[in-house]
Amino acid sequence: MVTGANSSNVSFPCDFNEHFKYILLPVSYSLVFVFGLALNCGVMYAIMFQTRRWRAVTVYMLNLTVCDTLYVLTLPFLIYYYADENDWPFGEPLCKLVRFLFYTNLYGSILFLSCISLQRFLGVCHPVRSLGWVGSRSARRISAAVWLAVVSFQAPILYFSRTRQTGTGCVCHDTTSRELFPHFLAYSGVVSMLLFCVPFAVVVACYGLMLHKLLEVPPVPGSAAARSKQRSVRTIAVVLMAFLLCFLPFHVTRSVYYSFRYLDQAVGCELLAASNAAYKATRPLASANSCLDPILYFMAGRGFRWSVTVISERQRDRSRQGDRGRDRGTEAGSERQGDRGR
Repeated sequence: MVTGANSSNVSFPCDFNEHFKYILLPVSYSLVFVFGLALNCGVMYAIMFQTRRWRAVTVYMLNLTVCDTLYVLTLPFLIYYYADENDWPFGEPLCKLVRFLFYTNLYGSILFLSCISLQRFLGVCHPVRSLGWVGSRSARRISAAVWLAVVSFQAPILYFSRTRQTGTGCVCHDTTSRELFPHFLAYSGVVSMLLFCVPFAVVVACYGLMLHKLLEVPPVPGSAAARSKQRSVRTIAVVLMAFLLCFLPFHVTRSVYYSFRYLDQAVGCELLAASNAAYKATRPLASANSCLDPILYFMAGRGFRWSVTVISERQRDRSRQGDRGRDRGTEAGSERQGDRGR
Protein backbone atom coordinates (compact mmCIF):
# COMPACT_ATOMS: atom_id res chain seq x y z
CA MET A 1 0.00 0.00 0.00
CA VAL A 2 1.20 3.49 -0.82
CA THR A 3 -0.16 6.75 0.42
CA GLY A 4 -1.86 9.37 -1.68
CA ALA A 5 1.04 11.65 -0.94
CA ASN A 6 3.38 9.44 -2.90
CA SER A 7 0.98 8.59 -5.69
CA SER A 8 -0.81 11.81 -6.43
CA ASN A 9 1.74 14.30 -5.22
CA VAL A 10 -0.74 15.77 -2.73
CA SER A 11 -1.32 14.50 0.81
CA PHE A 12 -4.67 12.74 1.29
CA PRO A 13 -6.07 10.70 4.17
CA CYS A 14 -6.67 7.74 1.85
CA ASP A 15 -4.21 4.94 1.22
CA PHE A 16 -4.42 2.98 -2.02
CA ASN A 17 -2.25 0.60 -3.92
CA GLU A 18 -0.92 1.80 -7.24
CA HIS A 19 2.13 -0.39 -7.69
CA PHE A 20 0.72 -1.28 -11.11
CA LYS A 21 1.86 2.08 -12.51
CA TYR A 22 5.50 1.26 -11.74
CA ILE A 23 5.18 -1.52 -14.31
CA LEU A 24 2.55 -0.14 -16.68
CA LEU A 25 4.07 3.29 -17.30
CA PRO A 26 7.74 2.28 -17.79
CA VAL A 27 6.81 -0.58 -20.12
CA SER A 28 4.28 1.40 -22.17
CA TYR A 29 6.49 4.51 -22.34
CA SER A 30 9.43 2.36 -23.45
CA LEU A 31 7.42 0.88 -26.31
CA VAL A 32 6.16 4.31 -27.35
CA PHE A 33 9.69 5.70 -27.22
CA VAL A 34 11.18 2.98 -29.44
CA PHE A 35 8.43 2.78 -32.05
CA GLY A 36 7.41 6.44 -31.89
CA LEU A 37 10.95 7.71 -32.40
CA ALA A 38 11.62 5.36 -35.31
CA LEU A 39 8.32 6.06 -37.08
CA ASN A 40 8.43 9.83 -36.64
CA CYS A 41 12.06 10.06 -37.74
CA GLY A 42 11.13 8.08 -40.84
CA VAL A 43 8.22 10.41 -41.61
CA MET A 44 10.39 13.47 -40.99
CA TYR A 45 13.04 12.18 -43.38
CA ALA A 46 10.44 11.45 -46.04
CA ILE A 47 8.91 14.91 -45.74
CA MET A 48 12.18 16.82 -45.61
CA PHE A 49 14.12 15.00 -48.33
CA GLN A 50 11.64 13.09 -50.50
CA THR A 51 8.62 15.38 -50.87
CA ARG A 52 8.77 17.46 -54.03
CA ARG A 53 5.69 19.62 -53.65
CA TRP A 54 4.77 20.93 -50.22
CA ARG A 55 1.05 21.27 -49.60
CA ALA A 56 -0.66 22.60 -46.50
CA VAL A 57 -1.12 19.08 -45.16
CA THR A 58 2.63 18.51 -45.61
CA VAL A 59 3.41 21.56 -43.46
CA TYR A 60 0.99 20.48 -40.75
CA MET A 61 2.30 16.91 -40.85
CA LEU A 62 5.88 18.09 -40.43
CA ASN A 63 4.92 20.15 -37.38
CA LEU A 64 2.92 17.22 -36.02
CA THR A 65 5.95 14.98 -36.47
CA VAL A 66 8.15 17.49 -34.64
CA CYS A 67 5.63 17.53 -31.77
CA ASP A 68 5.56 13.75 -31.56
CA THR A 69 9.35 13.49 -31.74
CA LEU A 70 9.90 16.04 -28.97
CA TYR A 71 7.21 14.29 -26.95
CA VAL A 72 8.85 10.86 -27.11
CA LEU A 73 12.24 12.39 -26.25
CA THR A 74 10.85 13.31 -22.81
CA LEU A 75 9.84 9.72 -22.11
CA PRO A 76 13.24 8.28 -21.06
CA PHE A 77 13.25 10.58 -18.01
CA LEU A 78 9.75 9.46 -17.06
CA ILE A 79 10.60 5.82 -17.72
CA TYR A 80 13.44 6.03 -15.22
CA TYR A 81 11.34 8.00 -12.76
CA TYR A 82 8.42 5.56 -12.64
CA ALA A 83 10.66 2.48 -12.83
CA ASP A 84 12.44 3.82 -9.74
CA GLU A 85 9.04 4.24 -8.02
CA ASN A 86 8.70 8.04 -8.03
CA ASP A 87 12.28 8.96 -7.21
CA TRP A 88 13.43 11.89 -9.37
CA PRO A 89 17.24 12.29 -9.44
CA PHE A 90 17.56 14.97 -12.14
CA GLY A 91 16.82 18.13 -10.15
CA GLU A 92 13.90 20.57 -10.16
CA PRO A 93 14.79 22.55 -13.33
CA LEU A 94 14.75 19.38 -15.45
CA CYS A 95 11.54 18.27 -13.74
CA LYS A 96 9.87 21.50 -14.81
CA LEU A 97 11.27 21.22 -18.35
CA VAL A 98 10.18 17.60 -18.85
CA ARG A 99 6.65 18.27 -17.62
CA PHE A 100 6.45 21.40 -19.79
CA LEU A 101 7.65 19.60 -22.94
CA PHE A 102 5.44 16.61 -22.21
CA TYR A 103 2.21 18.64 -22.20
CA THR A 104 3.31 21.21 -24.79
CA ASN A 105 3.89 18.58 -27.42
CA LEU A 106 0.82 16.58 -26.39
CA TYR A 107 -1.45 19.56 -27.02
CA GLY A 108 0.58 20.59 -30.04
CA SER A 109 -0.23 17.21 -31.58
CA ILE A 110 -3.93 17.72 -30.86
CA LEU A 111 -3.98 21.14 -32.52
CA PHE A 112 -2.05 20.06 -35.62
CA LEU A 113 -4.34 17.05 -36.06
CA SER A 114 -7.22 19.53 -35.93
CA CYS A 115 -5.51 21.73 -38.54
CA ILE A 116 -5.18 18.74 -40.87
CA SER A 117 -8.88 17.92 -40.46
CA LEU A 118 -9.97 21.52 -40.99
CA GLN A 119 -7.79 21.86 -44.08
CA ARG A 120 -9.26 18.69 -45.60
CA PHE A 121 -12.78 19.87 -44.79
CA LEU A 122 -12.27 23.27 -46.45
CA GLY A 123 -10.74 21.68 -49.53
CA VAL A 124 -13.79 19.45 -50.03
CA CYS A 125 -16.71 21.60 -48.86
CA HIS A 126 -15.43 25.09 -49.74
CA PRO A 127 -12.79 24.62 -52.45
CA VAL A 128 -13.15 28.09 -53.98
CA ARG A 129 -13.66 30.28 -50.93
CA SER A 130 -10.82 28.56 -49.08
CA LEU A 131 -8.14 29.04 -51.74
CA GLY A 132 -6.39 31.69 -49.66
CA TRP A 133 -6.37 29.47 -46.57
CA VAL A 134 -5.31 26.05 -47.80
CA GLY A 135 -1.93 26.91 -49.33
CA SER A 136 1.42 26.04 -47.82
CA ARG A 137 2.21 29.69 -47.05
CA SER A 138 -0.95 30.07 -44.97
CA ALA A 139 -0.20 26.73 -43.31
CA ARG A 140 3.20 28.03 -42.18
CA ARG A 141 1.62 31.11 -40.59
CA ILE A 142 -1.06 29.02 -38.89
CA SER A 143 1.59 26.58 -37.63
CA ALA A 144 3.57 29.44 -36.09
CA ALA A 145 0.39 30.66 -34.38
CA VAL A 146 -0.29 27.15 -33.06
CA TRP A 147 3.20 26.90 -31.55
CA LEU A 148 2.84 30.34 -29.96
CA ALA A 149 -0.56 29.44 -28.48
CA VAL A 150 0.57 26.06 -27.11
CA VAL A 151 3.75 27.43 -25.53
CA SER A 152 1.81 30.32 -23.98
CA PHE A 153 -0.87 28.06 -22.53
CA GLN A 154 1.66 25.57 -21.16
CA ALA A 155 4.07 28.15 -19.70
CA PRO A 156 2.34 27.99 -16.26
CA ILE A 157 3.50 24.36 -16.02
CA LEU A 158 6.98 25.76 -15.40
CA TYR A 159 5.58 27.41 -12.29
CA PHE A 160 3.29 24.66 -11.02
CA SER A 161 5.68 21.72 -11.51
CA ARG A 162 8.19 21.29 -8.73
CA THR A 163 9.98 18.64 -6.73
CA ARG A 164 9.41 17.56 -3.13
CA GLN A 165 11.49 15.39 -0.86
CA THR A 166 9.69 12.45 0.74
CA GLY A 167 10.74 9.61 2.96
CA THR A 168 11.33 7.38 -0.06
CA GLY A 169 12.93 9.84 -2.48
CA CYS A 170 12.26 12.98 -4.51
CA VAL A 171 8.86 13.44 -6.19
CA CYS A 172 8.56 15.35 -9.49
CA HIS A 173 5.04 16.77 -9.35
CA ASP A 174 2.80 15.88 -12.26
CA THR A 175 0.39 18.51 -10.92
CA THR A 176 1.66 20.82 -8.18
CA SER A 177 1.97 21.19 -4.42
CA ARG A 178 -1.07 20.88 -2.15
CA GLU A 179 -1.44 24.60 -1.49
CA LEU A 180 -1.42 25.43 -5.22
CA PHE A 181 -3.69 22.58 -6.32
CA PRO A 182 -6.95 24.63 -6.44
CA HIS A 183 -5.26 27.09 -8.82
CA PHE A 184 -3.82 24.24 -10.86
CA LEU A 185 -7.27 22.63 -11.14
CA ALA A 186 -8.72 25.84 -12.59
CA TYR A 187 -5.80 26.19 -14.99
CA SER A 188 -6.06 22.56 -16.08
CA GLY A 189 -9.78 22.97 -16.74
CA VAL A 190 -9.20 25.98 -19.00
CA VAL A 191 -6.44 24.18 -20.92
CA SER A 192 -8.58 21.06 -21.39
CA MET A 193 -11.50 23.14 -22.64
CA LEU A 194 -9.52 25.28 -25.10
CA LEU A 195 -6.85 22.82 -26.26
CA PHE A 196 -8.87 19.60 -26.26
CA CYS A 197 -12.64 20.14 -26.20
CA VAL A 198 -12.66 22.87 -28.87
CA PRO A 199 -10.33 20.96 -31.28
CA PHE A 200 -12.32 17.77 -30.68
CA ALA A 201 -15.55 19.61 -31.54
CA VAL A 202 -13.89 20.98 -34.70
CA VAL A 203 -12.85 17.49 -35.83
CA VAL A 204 -16.32 16.04 -35.17
CA ALA A 205 -18.00 18.94 -37.01
CA CYS A 206 -15.64 18.63 -39.99
CA TYR A 207 -16.28 14.91 -40.29
CA GLY A 208 -20.05 15.27 -40.02
CA LEU A 209 -20.30 18.18 -42.47
CA MET A 210 -18.03 16.47 -44.99
CA LEU A 211 -20.07 13.28 -44.92
CA HIS A 212 -23.24 15.35 -45.36
CA LYS A 213 -21.68 17.13 -48.35
CA LEU A 214 -20.64 13.89 -50.01
CA LEU A 215 -24.05 12.30 -49.47
CA GLU A 216 -25.77 15.41 -50.79
CA VAL A 217 -23.66 15.72 -53.96
CA PRO A 218 -21.80 12.44 -54.51
CA PRO A 219 -18.79 12.67 -56.86
CA VAL A 220 -18.49 10.64 -60.04
CA PRO A 221 -17.17 7.18 -59.04
CA GLY A 222 -13.57 6.58 -60.11
CA SER A 223 -12.87 10.24 -60.91
CA ALA A 224 -9.96 12.23 -59.54
CA ALA A 225 -12.39 14.33 -57.51
CA ALA A 226 -13.89 11.19 -55.98
CA ARG A 227 -10.48 9.86 -54.99
CA SER A 228 -9.49 13.21 -53.49
CA LYS A 229 -12.67 13.44 -51.45
CA GLN A 230 -12.36 9.85 -50.28
CA ARG A 231 -8.82 10.59 -49.16
CA SER A 232 -10.01 13.67 -47.26
CA VAL A 233 -12.80 11.74 -45.53
CA ARG A 234 -10.31 9.00 -44.62
CA THR A 235 -7.93 11.57 -43.13
CA ILE A 236 -10.57 13.14 -40.89
CA ALA A 237 -11.91 9.70 -39.94
CA VAL A 238 -8.53 8.48 -38.70
CA VAL A 239 -7.94 11.75 -36.84
CA LEU A 240 -11.34 11.35 -35.18
CA MET A 241 -10.42 7.80 -34.17
CA ALA A 242 -7.17 9.08 -32.66
CA PHE A 243 -9.16 11.55 -30.56
CA LEU A 244 -11.64 8.89 -29.45
CA LEU A 245 -9.06 6.21 -28.64
CA CYS A 246 -6.13 8.26 -27.31
CA PHE A 247 -7.11 11.71 -26.11
CA LEU A 248 -10.74 11.44 -24.96
CA PRO A 249 -10.23 8.70 -22.31
CA PHE A 250 -7.15 10.49 -20.97
CA HIS A 251 -8.89 13.85 -20.55
CA VAL A 252 -12.10 12.40 -19.11
CA THR A 253 -10.35 10.27 -16.47
CA ARG A 254 -7.91 13.06 -15.62
CA SER A 255 -10.72 15.59 -15.11
CA VAL A 256 -12.63 13.17 -12.89
CA TYR A 257 -9.53 12.34 -10.85
CA TYR A 258 -8.52 15.98 -10.39
CA SER A 259 -12.07 16.86 -9.30
CA PHE A 260 -12.12 14.07 -6.73
CA ARG A 261 -8.76 15.18 -5.40
CA TYR A 262 -10.07 18.71 -5.00
CA LEU A 263 -13.14 17.49 -3.11
CA ASP A 264 -10.73 15.67 -0.77
CA GLN A 265 -12.58 14.14 2.20
CA ALA A 266 -16.00 14.55 0.58
CA VAL A 267 -15.09 11.67 -1.75
CA GLY A 268 -14.69 8.15 -0.46
CA CYS A 269 -11.32 6.46 -0.64
CA GLU A 270 -12.61 3.69 -2.91
CA LEU A 271 -13.89 6.21 -5.43
CA LEU A 272 -10.65 8.17 -5.31
CA ALA A 273 -8.60 5.00 -5.80
CA ALA A 274 -10.74 3.92 -8.75
CA SER A 275 -10.44 7.31 -10.46
CA ASN A 276 -6.70 7.32 -9.87
CA ALA A 277 -6.31 3.86 -11.40
CA ALA A 278 -8.42 4.83 -14.43
CA TYR A 279 -6.38 7.98 -14.99
CA LYS A 280 -3.06 6.14 -14.77
CA ALA A 281 -4.35 3.42 -17.11
CA THR A 282 -5.28 5.93 -19.82
CA ARG A 283 -1.97 7.80 -19.80
CA PRO A 284 -0.32 5.22 -22.10
CA LEU A 285 -3.21 5.72 -24.56
CA ALA A 286 -2.40 9.42 -24.88
CA SER A 287 1.27 8.57 -25.43
CA ALA A 288 0.45 5.91 -28.02
CA ASN A 289 -0.82 8.63 -30.34
CA SER A 290 2.81 9.43 -31.14
CA CYS A 291 3.05 6.01 -32.79
CA LEU A 292 -0.33 6.26 -34.53
CA ASP A 293 0.16 9.61 -36.24
CA PRO A 294 2.75 8.39 -38.80
CA ILE A 295 0.69 5.29 -39.55
CA LEU A 296 -2.51 7.30 -39.91
CA TYR A 297 -0.87 9.74 -42.28
CA PHE A 298 0.53 6.89 -44.31
CA MET A 299 -3.00 5.52 -44.69
CA ALA A 300 -4.53 8.84 -45.68
CA GLY A 301 -1.77 10.92 -47.25
CA ARG A 302 -0.86 10.61 -50.91
CA GLY A 303 2.38 12.56 -50.58
CA PHE A 304 3.85 10.36 -47.90
CA ARG A 305 2.92 7.17 -49.74
CA TRP A 306 4.67 8.57 -52.81
CA SER A 307 7.77 9.32 -50.73
CA VAL A 308 7.85 5.79 -49.31
CA THR A 309 7.47 4.39 -52.81
CA VAL A 310 10.35 6.51 -54.08
CA ILE A 311 12.61 5.42 -51.21
CA SER A 312 11.73 1.75 -51.79
CA GLU A 313 12.35 2.03 -55.53
CA ARG A 314 15.73 3.69 -54.96
CA GLN A 315 16.75 0.95 -52.55
CA ARG A 316 15.72 -1.70 -55.07
CA ASP A 317 17.63 0.09 -57.85
CA ARG A 318 20.76 0.24 -55.68
CA SER A 319 20.39 -3.45 -54.86
CA ARG A 320 20.01 -4.32 -58.54
CA GLN A 321 23.02 -2.22 -59.47
CA GLY A 322 25.04 -3.96 -56.79
CA ASP A 323 23.94 -7.37 -58.06
CA ARG A 324 24.85 -6.40 -61.61
CA GLY A 325 28.27 -5.18 -60.47
CA ARG A 326 28.91 -8.43 -58.66
CA ASP A 327 27.75 -10.42 -61.70
CA ARG A 328 30.08 -8.46 -63.97
CA GLY A 329 32.97 -8.99 -61.55
CA THR A 330 32.27 -12.72 -61.49
CA GLU A 331 32.12 -12.90 -65.29
CA ALA A 332 35.36 -10.95 -65.64
CA GLY A 333 37.06 -13.23 -63.14
CA SER A 334 35.89 -16.29 -65.02
CA GLU A 335 37.18 -14.90 -68.30
CA ARG A 336 40.60 -14.18 -66.76
CA GLN A 337 40.79 -17.70 -65.40
CA GLY A 338 39.91 -19.05 -68.86
CA ASP A 339 42.64 -16.99 -70.50
CA ARG A 340 45.20 -18.29 -68.04
CA GLY A 341 44.13 -21.86 -68.78
CA ARG A 342 44.64 -21.32 -72.49
